[in-house]
Amino acid sequence: MSKIEHNSAKTEDGRAAALHKTVVMVGMMGAGKTAVGRALAQRLGVPFLDSDAEIENAANMSIPEIFERDGEAFFRDRESQVIGRLLKGAPCVLSTGGGAFLAEANRRMISERGVSVWLKADLSVLWNRVRHKDTRPLLRTADPRATLRALYEARVPLYSEADLCVISDGETAIEQMVDRVIAALATRKDVLELS
Repeated sequence: MSKIEHNSAKTEDGRAAALHKTVVMVGMMGAGKTAVGRALAQRLGVPFLDSDAEIENAANMSIPEIFERDGEAFFRDRESQVIGRLLKGAPCVLSTGGGAFLAEANRRMISERGVSVWLKADLSVLWNRVRHKDTRPLLRTADPRATLRALYEARVPLYSEADLCVISDGETAIEQMVDRVIAALATRKDVLELS
């Protein structure tokens, strides 16, 4: 079975789609990386992987528990190892944690072995999505909104180094977000072929 046959599916408009590289979803917490990534993988007929879930499975602990027990530096080291391992597999859609793309080594590795897609969302959209969740260890502060703003301001310049950018406005349905991502990926023939 050829690579194209193994990784081909149909887009909404009936065109065949062949994925040649892993698509790595990057961006802030709450941008929609998991929801959009899962729907994208289903549309393209490839596996969906989540680096945070892989880390949790390997450690048999939640991300907040790993942060509390071992610290952020330990977690970031494991995150890099897991992303590297997942990028060696067959093309898939990989969702990463919000901090994964901050490390220069991760950005380089992702660009060399896959393609990064930044789901770019405004701060207000992100806050609306994360403010009622207690699963975000970096937001366990006295003023989580101010913390989110500081993270956003620090991270946006690094996310802007992603290979592709897709706007996540908080109003567009997931299926339409997938359409946007596919349109962006289709600009890179080395990543996605549509016929």
